[in-house]
Amino acid sequence: MELNLLSQEEIATLRTLLSNATNIVICAHKSPDGDATGSSLAWMHYLSQIGKTNIKVCMPDATPDFLHWLPGHNSVIRYDRRPKEVEKAFREADLVCCLDFNQSSRVEAMQEILEASKAPRLLIDHHLEPETDNALTVSHSEMSSTCEIVFRLINQLDGFDKMTRQCASCIYCGMMTDTGGFTYNSSRPEIFYIIGLLLTKGIDKDEIYNRVFHNYSTNALRLRAHIILNKMKIIEELHASYYTVTKEEMAQFHFIKGDMEGLVNIPQQIKGLKLSISLREDTEKPKTVLVSLRSCNGFHCQPMAAKFFNGGGHADASGGRLNCTIEEAEQIAIKAILYYKEELQ
Repeated sequence: MELNLLSQEEIATLRTLLSNATNIVICAHKSPDGDATGSSLAWMHYLSQIGKTNIKVCMPDATPDFLHWLPGHNSVIRYDRRPKEVEKAFREADLVCCLDFNQSSRVEAMQEILEASKAPRLLIDHHLEPETDNALTVSHSEMSSTCEIVFRLINQLDGFDKMTRQCASCIYCGMMTDTGGFTYNSSRPEIFYIIGLLLTKGIDKDEIYNRVFHNYSTNALRLRAHIILNKMKIIEELHASYYTVTKEEMAQFHFIKGDMEGLVNIPQQIKGLKLSISLREDTEKPKTVLVSLRSCNGFHCQPMAAKFFNGGGHADASGGRLNCTIEEAEQIAIKAILYYKEELQ
């Protein structure tokens, strides 16, 4: 089965970039999820495999608790905790690898130091409309995940035979989380061929699933139950749902990062539902609401994310951000749903 992504010219460029690099920075988007973290760590493992010894994985902020088991996670440097160390890494880098984001603005507080770096930039991503001002842009929005792209690159670089179980576990985790456990955006046969290859490296896919999806605290389950029971609003005639979550509610249930991961997918279990929207107050910034959108059954939420929520993403899994109160965000969500009512009916 054909897994190669790059032309001969592109693979030569990639080999040259890696060969010439001594100080390498790998970075991903703010609020790194399973794909961002998994792809970054997998790429780190591969670079170590080919003899690179000075690799810094720099994230804007924390990853969810359920990803801390990933091999190599303890080496991640958080910009919100160690800004000077991250700034030094970017300043000294001779290659910056940007994984799982399409625009430099996605790293938010790290954007200025990313853009100030004089190092050549390698972009590996699967989101729409990527920035192309890079030494090499590897962008494939049809791929299930950035982790799938990373696997294909390692394979094309002849690195599969020496791939470690740790690297394979990171790749599988990212592929799994970015497809909701292979329940969406995962119908291409190449995905399952790759999974078969990863299994030959000794990964335990059931253990990875349990570590990610069966890792909530009692408080997290109670918070999720509260939202579904008391906060979820259903607009049945438009096959849409939304819910809001305030800082006070999160404090009541002792919220930690990751407690609501994937919750926006739950309303999609309702028969015939086409759209689910999550509106959550940022716990640190005032008048900031984080937005997640999921769609199915023929409706695509990405245009809505761009038009109403200052965001974007994939056709059926997008996000955004609003600078307003949670009450104002709710009104914007209702307006967005009504705007697309003909497509939702």
